[in-house]
Amino acid sequence: MNEIKLSKRLEEVAKEIPQGAKLADIGSDHAYLPCYAVLQNKITYAIAGEITEGPLQSAKSKVNQYGLQEKIEVRKGDGLTVISQGEVDAITIAGMGGALIRDILEAGKTKLEGVTRLILQPNIGAHNIREWLIANSWELIKEKILKEDGKIYEILVAEKGNPMMPYEIKRENGLFLGPFLMKEKSEVFKEKWTHELKNLKHIYEQLQNANETEEASVKRKEIENKIRMVEEVLG
Repeated sequence: MNEIKLSKRLEEVAKEIPQGAKLADIGSDHAYLPCYAVLQNKITYAIAGEITEGPLQSAKSKVNQYGLQEKIEVRKGDGLTVISQGEVDAITIAGMGGALIRDILEAGKTKLEGVTRLILQPNIGAHNIREWLIANSWELIKEKILKEDGKIYEILVAEKGNPMMPYEIKRENGLFLGPFLMKEKSEVFKEKWTHELKNLKHIYEQLQNANETEEASVKRKEIENKIRMVEEVLG
């Protein structure tokens, strides 16, 4: 019973957890990630946080199934309210929208004292996280992009440091597309942004046909700017 098979997405998140860390996994669902990390001897202790009763019970059940009650504590609460300051040194938040992850970090800022690494996997809206990291002196040190079951995911890894370090040039492009990802320009990255470009152009066409209001004009300029950034990077 020592084997847990993680999804490719969570496997990549797990790789970024520092060896010997005390981990908080926020929105832990079935607690797969902390169970896996403990069984792999990657971490010494974990808190699995869940806000809703169903997933909370699923997490407890999984921890009990593997006999890990001594090493993994399942707690109910919203975001980072499940941890105390200085209790963990690494935090994972996976499988949520980027805006929600940003809001969780913002609401729990005081709990980040002593945390040395954030591993964040937004399903959409990663730019919200990049902006928050800059505003709060977290340095983005690595990004990954992968495709699994027809969906494309990004993983952002950050540590305290110089938040502007990855954004040498074209900061706006980097915030939107990912400074590491746009340099690497993998096939998955190109696939994602080719698809997004089509969507952006479709929205732009609709705005061209909309009534001319100040709001429509501002939105059109914003979409124009995004189209330019994507086309520039895709070449």
